[in-house]
Amino acid sequence: MTEMDYYEVLEVSRDCSGAELKKSYRKLAMKYHPDRNQGDKEAEDKFKLINEAYQVLSDDEKRGIYDRYGKAGLQGHGMGGGFGGGQSMDDIMDIFNSMFGGGAGFGGGFGGGRSQRQRHQKYNLDFEMELPLKFNEAVFGIEKEIHIKYKVPCNDCDGTGAKGGKLERCDYCNGQGQVVMRQGFMSFTQMCPKCHGEGQKIVEKCQSCSGRGYHEEPDTIKIKIPAGVDTGNRLRAQGYGNQAKNGQRGDLYLTFNVEEDANFVREGSNIYIEVPIFFTQAALGDTITIPSLDGKLDLDLKVGTKDREQFVFNGEGVADVHTGERGRLIAQVKIVYPKQLNSEQKALLTKLQESFGVESRPHHSSFEEAFDRVKSWFKK
Repeated sequence: MTEMDYYEVLEVSRDCSGAELKKSYRKLAMKYHPDRNQGDKEAEDKFKLINEAYQVLSDDEKRGIYDRYGKAGLQGHGMGGGFGGGQSMDDIMDIFNSMFGGGAGFGGGFGGGRSQRQRHQKYNLDFEMELPLKFNEAVFGIEKEIHIKYKVPCNDCDGTGAKGGKLERCDYCNGQGQVVMRQGFMSFTQMCPKCHGEGQKIVEKCQSCSGRGYHEEPDTIKIKIPAGVDTGNRLRAQGYGNQAKNGQRGDLYLTFNVEEDANFVREGSNIYIEVPIFFTQAALGDTITIPSLDGKLDLDLKVGTKDREQFVFNGEGVADVHTGERGRLIAQVKIVYPKQLNSEQKALLTKLQESFGVESRPHHSSFEEAFDRVKSWFKK
């Protein structure tokens, strides 16, 4: 039997750092998370395998053993083999949420806190959704009305997915929820593939919910989004998640996706803006008005302003979502030259150039030595 390499599972090199490992794990775990892949058995198995690999490689002792002896060397170290080492999906979700949860308002992990998934419950109480924001909504904050759908247990089957709530003991694992597989002299414990660790199975699906164990209810809620959020930030909306059998609701986690602006480019709490100026303005100097997040700013161009030169305005950027302190606005000059010249303009520019004398041809003095040096190379 071919064994999946944990490093390949997490798409990292064997000498990756802990930070690289965690970053890759988080990306893959979110991609294959059960809430994002409802009913996809292949994605669920992949999610379990990703968690199994991370549990080993994130532990220095287990990683060292794995590097030397492979998966077989982990027997007796809490990894019995198979998806999640025989752990149920509840256990895996608890581990996942404990690593990236904690209920942090921003920058926290997917799901946050504990999933609060009860035995025989077909879904987690917490769930996540992406919320698109306009550039100005993210910068200044806004109260938004959003439409969601949350899960509630099916009354007809008591949330089991079985007709009349009738479940039978799984005959494949004899109700244990896990099975022992043997390979040579090695024994591997893995989650039961038939009942997925529940120990029970559905004999006949509930017609009301088609065996899902839940219905979806629409809801419209208002969420206050503070100033300064950015793409990838997460906000917990407490009590707006899925509903348990006892009526308790989990939490909704909103992941923001902020649109780009036509003029302003954001980098953290700093804002960049490109300022096109004519070449004569760069040469002569000028005072121009540029847009800012709050309206307008005066930009003083000194004589001889250079292309791509930057002018910094402190306190004119975006408010930090944690501290409220505003970043900088950075205006970068882009010198624009005329694409065409009429005869009069050419004459004027020629006259201007000649008025500078030698100064108008800096390449002459810069290359004089180079020309002499090149000539000497070919002298016989």
